Amino acid sequence: MKYDIAIVGAGIAGTSLAAAIGDRARVVLLEGEDRPGYHATGRSAAFWSETYGGPAIQPLTTASGPMLRGGGYLEPLGSLHIGRDDDAAAIEAFMGEFADTPVALERVDPATLVPGIRPEWRHGVMEATCAYIDVGRLHADLLSAARRSGAVVETGARLADAARSGGGWTITTSDGRRFCADVLVDAAGAWADAVADAAGVPPIGIQAYRRTMVQMLTDPPAPAGLPHVADIAGRFYFKPEAGGRLWLSPHDETPVDPHDVAPEEIDVAVAIDRFEGVVDWRVEKVERRWAGLRSFAPDRVPVYGFDARVPGFFWFAGQGGFGIQTAPAAAAIGAALSVGGDMPAGVDPDRYAATRFAPT
Repeated sequence: MKYDIAIVGAGIAGTSLAAAIGDRARVVLLEGEDRPGYHATGRSAAFWSETYGGPAIQPLTTASGPMLRGGGYLEPLGSLHIGRDDDAAAIEAFMGEFADTPVALERVDPATLVPGIRPEWRHGVMEATCAYIDVGRLHADLLSAARRSGAVVETGARLADAARSGGGWTITTSDGRRFCADVLVDAAGAWADAVADAAGVPPIGIQAYRRTMVQMLTDPPAPAGLPHVADIAGRFYFKPEAGGRLWLSPHDETPVDPHDVAPEEIDVAVAIDRFEGVVDWRVEKVERRWAGLRSFAPDRVPVYGFDARVPGFFWFAGQGGFGIQTAPAAAAIGAALSVGGDMPAGVDPDRYAATRFAPT
């Protein structure tokens, strides 16, 4: 069958775009794994934070808020950004970055929110609007919406080759299946450059990074009402989970080739060491550890839009670790650029255009 649009990747990026396109085009989602959302989407410790990713990402996150709240995907959490005296300048810079945005930030004493926090962590900024995201339900609902609109989802369909001729693409998967489409969308996350290369499109430098997460029990248990706690210098974050558990990350970004990543013991040890330098709690047990991939363009800003050099090739990549919290706005941009429609309010799509990587 001939499709209007073939989307490579059925994680949160590809599924949200397919759902946003709806029945305005015939869409096929090509997922290399046996199930959608196996890599970054399925391993996310996702929360919705308007400061996460910095000022370039904030408009996308803010614009995504109404859909995520309206769908019941957000649960109140709050995020406490903390620092020591050496971090005072970073706190000031953080406040300044968002001074002219809709993001509400308030200076607080961390000791009033985190029992047992060590006294040197005396600088705090509260981002009250930060919330959990129900990632599993969001992804499943988007996939269902895409299917109801007629999108076909092909799993185990790892792209091997894509050739453009006669104004369209012939796409071959590693198991020999063939698909034809007018537009090829690269929503392959950490594999975005590999997909471009297979399609004869010059890569733009999408780099994959490993991020480590640990689930643990502490003494005392994580108290009810604990916010997400993040180091202003980006050395760790932790957040409460059900049953008095904590999810902890050393906020690592280790460059890797895209693959099915696993945590390194050194990163787990670093995470626990940094955590114990923040609070006087004792780590009783590490229950689980895992790693996921995040991927960035060279300027760490997402890439949405048609390639400037190869017709019919659409970039939808470089969404870092904020691809879930920005998914509704990103999908609206992608749909508007590919099949038409309104741009999300308060977002300048030119800021994310793929043409910024065109040779001069």
